[in-house]
Amino acid sequence: MHVEMAAGLDGPLMHSHIQGLGRVMVFLAAALASASLTIPEGWGEEGVQYSQLGTDVTLSCIGARTGSMVQWRRDGAMALPEGSAIHQEALVLPRASLAAAGTYSCHDEDGSLLHTVSLQLGHLPGVPFVSCRASDYENFSCSWTSSLETFLPTRYITTYRKKSLTGEEKRRNKSGHVGPCLQDPARTGTCTVHRSEFWSSYRLNITEVNPLGSSFRLLDVTMQAIIKPDPPEGLVVEPVPLAPRRLHVSWKYPASWPKEPHFQLRFRLQYRPVIHRSWSVVETVNLSEVITDAFAGLEHVVQVSAKDFLDAGNWSEWSAEARATPVRDPATMVSEETTTDVSLGSLAEEPSQAPNPEPINRSDPLENTAILVSLGIFAFFVLAAVLVIAILIWVRVRKHSKDETKPHNFLVAATHLKALPRTQILP
Repeated sequence: MHVEMAAGLDGPLMHSHIQGLGRVMVFLAAALASASLTIPEGWGEEGVQYSQLGTDVTLSCIGARTGSMVQWRRDGAMALPEGSAIHQEALVLPRASLAAAGTYSCHDEDGSLLHTVSLQLGHLPGVPFVSCRASDYENFSCSWTSSLETFLPTRYITTYRKKSLTGEEKRRNKSGHVGPCLQDPARTGTCTVHRSEFWSSYRLNITEVNPLGSSFRLLDVTMQAIIKPDPPEGLVVEPVPLAPRRLHVSWKYPASWPKEPHFQLRFRLQYRPVIHRSWSVVETVNLSEVITDAFAGLEHVVQVSAKDFLDAGNWSEWSAEARATPVRDPATMVSEETTTDVSLGSLAEEPSQAPNPEPINRSDPLENTAILVSLGIFAFFVLAAVLVIAILIWVRVRKHSKDETKPHNFLVAATHLKALPRTQILP
């Protein structure tokens, strides 16, 4: 009985320990798989020997008889790197540097060629730098760069594992869904995971391999954090007729972003006159916007960027620039005609690109008219309210005065009747 109870208590503990060890073994297996991707002999090339910089390198003379005299040459010349020595028909290069690389050949006493080897020197791979980005909610791409110049041919093995699994996925594959991050031959240093899930997390394994060994980087990726749309497309800026301070701007969704009702984008518009340096920024969820504070007659530059509607991830890069000039104000055109002679005299001078420090008239005739109409309506309602209140007060005062005069007249009549003789009162 005691043994059974002990077994019942230890069972869950043992199960949890086994699960923990299982996770550790999976991680170690991935690491060992990456570390085992070394090709020490030849890297697939015959007659090539790869060695590590700064180490003692030994070149064997294949075909030489034991104890025979051999000669070593580099690139056909008798001169060998400083400090090199021949030991039992092999050539030893102590603390080899890049200058020691080359094609070595060994010869017998008669000068006959016995063996040729090409020596290439370099470093072990470093841990690569990796970054990931999702231009839409269905795929994401990762790019990497080497952290160390190895001077050797290098390959990359790129895989991923889905971290957050559903119950069915856990039953089918306890170690998680593992697949290749597909590399694009046209874009070196990048790979793509297709059909990813927006609410899932992934672990990327980018392994750098060269003839001396391998090194890998594990990167955890969450789609919501790396989403970064491509810039909007089809940006068009047009002046608005009869509106000297307005520009109409329109654009389209990036082609890489699928148009689904559950995954929308919001936009950020920046604009400025070409001669100014500071930008004005407006945010919108529409595919068009009207700039209402442009400078009449000045060319403006406009750009737009996009972000996930729910604020996930980062803003896209700015789109290509588009330019337009608002229509000129007729009043300004008349004033410019009167100053033509003065402006012609200053054409020989180089125009200044600095913004004009004088205040700019930002008034818009349409806006001024709207303001005046609003003020007039407001004043009308105020006067009407005051008039109604005054009439009510006057009516109340007048009624009160009538009520006070009625008892007074009754008393006068009663007094008059009391003063008359009885015979006049009663016939």
